Amino acid sequence: MKRMTRRAFIMSTGSVAAGAAVGLSPHARVLGANDDIRVAVVGFRSQGRKHIEWLRGLSGVRVVALCDADRDVLDRELKKSGDLNEKVDGYTDVRKLLEDKNIDAISTATPDHWHALVSIWACQAGKDVYVEKPLCHNFWEGRQMVEAARRYDRIVQFGNQDHPHGTGEMKLESAELGKILVVWASLNRMRQSIGKVDGPQPVPESVDYDLWCGPAPMGPLMRKRFHYDWHWVWPTGTGELGNNGVYPLDACRLALGQRTLPKRVMSLGGRFTFDDDGETPNTQIAIFQYEPGPMLIFELRNLPSEEGPKASGRKIKCERGEAGLPKPSGEPGDTGGFKRHQGHMFNFIKAVRSRRRSDLRADVLEGHLSTAMVHMANVSYRLGTPQSPGEAREAIKDRGSEAVATFDGLKEHLAVNGVDWSKTKVVLGPWLEMDAEREQFVGSSDTVSRANELLRRSYRQPFVVPEKV
Repeated sequence: MKRMTRRAFIMSTGSVAAGAAVGLSPHARVLGANDDIRVAVVGFRSQGRKHIEWLRGLSGVRVVALCDADRDVLDRELKKSGDLNEKVDGYTDVRKLLEDKNIDAISTATPDHWHALVSIWACQAGKDVYVEKPLCHNFWEGRQMVEAARRYDRIVQFGNQDHPHGTGEMKLESAELGKILVVWASLNRMRQSIGKVDGPQPVPESVDYDLWCGPAPMGPLMRKRFHYDWHWVWPTGTGELGNNGVYPLDACRLALGQRTLPKRVMSLGGRFTFDDDGETPNTQIAIFQYEPGPMLIFELRNLPSEEGPKASGRKIKCERGEAGLPKPSGEPGDTGGFKRHQGHMFNFIKAVRSRRRSDLRADVLEGHLSTAMVHMANVSYRLGTPQSPGEAREAIKDRGSEAVATFDGLKEHLAVNGVDWSKTKVVLGPWLEMDAEREQFVGSSDTVSRANELLRRSYRQPFVVPEKV
C-alpha cells in the first residue's frame, strides 16, 4: 500500500485473494436524511470522469474512493481530488475497494466486459450500483445482474440517461392511428478505422493488464490503440450496437410497451471499407419480431453520411399514418433545472436514500430487457455467412416493404462510400427464435446450439461471474 498526502492509496493486485469481494457479507448503512451518500467511481478514463463531475455537483454526496487499472488515469483523478481538498482513497483492484465498509454505492464506467462482475460483486458487498450502458457484455450476465440486485436488495441503476421514469411513460397512444405495424430507428455515428497491426503491441506501462482484462482472455494486444478501441473487438466490446444503439432500442421497446424479449431476431451487415483489426460491424441492420406485437427494424451506419440517402430518426408506422417516438421527461435534480445526465445520477442517489426501487428511472431489469436486444442481434450477426446483396435482400423480402426499403437504402449508402457491390458480400445472420421465459434460443439445429453458446462466455479465473449470485 502506498500512502499519499491526500489520503489516497493505490492497492496492488497481489494483496487480495481471488473473489474476495464475493465472500463479504452484504450489509447496508442505515441512512438518515442528513447523511452523505459515500460513492466510489470505478473506471474513469472517459465516461467515468463525467460520473465524478456529476456526483460532485450533487448535494449530500461525497466521492470517497476511485479505482482504475490504469495508474496514470488513477493518479490524474486523485490529483484533481487533492486539489479540491477531497479525501479520496485510490485503488487499482476493485476487490480491495469493495472491502471498504465506508462506501455506500459504486458508480462504474469500465469497459463492457467488466460491467457485470463489478456490479455483482458490489451487490454482494452490500453496495448500490450505477452501471453504464450497455448493461453487460453478454446476454446471460444481464440476468445475473438482475438476480444479484434482487437477492441483496440493492438499488441498481442502468446508465441510459434517455430512459424515462418507470416502464410505460413513453408508450405510444395509437388509438387514432390504429394498429402499430412497424417501428423503425436508426443511428448514424461516424467511426474511423482502428488500423491494422502486424504483431502484438506493447501494453501501456501504467496499465495492470491482468486486472484490465479481468473476465476476458488475457491474450496479446492486437490493436494500435489500447484504450477505447476495445469497443470493436468481441472479447471486450459489443460494437456500436451496444455502445450507442442501445439508446434507440430502449426507446423503441418502451414505445411499444414491451416488457419481454422479442420472439425472433436476425441481423445482417459487415465491416465495410475498413481493412483493420476491428471485428464488430460498422454497418448493421437488426430485425426484431415481437409476438404479439409489431416488427422493429434498427439500422446502424458508422460510415460518412454526408452523401447518398440519409437514415436518421425514429418512427412508428401504423395502419392510418406514422408517428415519432415520444421523448422522455426529465429529472430535475437539485442543481437547478433538468440536466439529462446529472439528473439521471441524481435519480439514482434519490433511490439510494429512499430504498425504493420504484423511484429509479432505469432499474437493472429495464437495462437487461433492452441490452438483451443488442446481444440477440449480435449473436445472429456473428453466426452469419457472406452472401451476395441479392441473396441478402431476398432473405428479408418476406418481412415487408419497410425491411426491404431499409436494406436498399443501406446498400445505396454503402455504394456512395465506395463499396463495390460486384465484389462485396453481406454477412447474413440466421433467424433465431427466443424463449423469453427460459431466456434461451429454441430449436434443435447446430446453429441454435452455437447461438446459445454465444449468450454467455468462458471466464478467466478468478474473474468469474458466478452461476449463483
